Amino acid sequence: MTAVAIAMCGAAGVYLLYTRVAFGRRGLVDGARLATARSRGSLWLRQAGLRDVRWPEFVAASLILSFLAFLLAWAVFGGVLPGAVTGLVAATAPFVAYRARRARRLAVAQEAWPRLIEEIRVLVASAGRSIPQALFVVGRRAPVELSRAFEAAHREWLLTTDFERALRVLKHEMAHPTADITCETLLTAHTVGGVDLDRRLRDLADDRLADVQARKDARAKQSGARFARAFVLVVPLGMALVGLSIGRGRAAYETSMGQLLVGVGLVMLLVCWLWASRIMAIPVERRVFDR
Repeated sequence: MTAVAIAMCGAAGVYLLYTRVAFGRRGLVDGARLATARSRGSLWLRQAGLRDVRWPEFVAASLILSFLAFLLAWAVFGGVLPGAVTGLVAATAPFVAYRARRARRLAVAQEAWPRLIEEIRVLVASAGRSIPQALFVVGRRAPVELSRAFEAAHREWLLTTDFERALRVLKHEMAHPTADITCETLLTAHTVGGVDLDRRLRDLADDRLADVQARKDARAKQSGARFARAFVLVVPLGMALVGLSIGRGRAAYETSMGQLLVGVGLVMLLVCWLWASRIMAIPVERRVFDR
């Protein structure tokens, strides 16, 4: 055992020396990749409306929930293995809740932007408002999920009267592809002018509306499959709990084979759930003008 530990330490030292000489890297993790991961994590939290939540807090919540689930499963099944597997599954609950919240906020933004773009077009073309005025007037009537971003951008505009900086704040706070495209269109029109802004905004609103409708149709077609996925998850768990109260069911769960089968069953449920989520996921539009 000591020889294995010494060999692992030696291999780690050789790895660090090689990466330091060959790539100029310091530490076990590539600094550029770590910075990219942190930036992506910050983006995901903003898209979910969790700007004030840090990743350590997110991880701590997962660990606490995992520990509580472990205690509960250990008390029910009377074994460490089912408790460990249940704790592992429960640790993903905050991430699942985060994904649902993020998807809901992105959907709200996606459905709201066609109307907002159309209102901006009407205010600029018909009411004679300037582009910044039209944007922030429309922002006051935006959904609650978007209002905070508009308020931050409007505050930046009042302080600096720099429309580009205000739009940069708006894009950063919303972290949404349609917001990026709209902001770039408005910035170009505000900077260099253009008589075809009305047509461009109308085409953009029609395109965003078509995308929203296509996503709604896709979700409607998946409704039956999503219900079946939840049903298949609930049935095995219900049968396992019923088995505890039948005959010597609890004693069977406490045997080594019973513990192993419970653990394997829980792992299979998790894998099937993640696999189904992956194949039913509707592609999220990637950001292009995110700078």
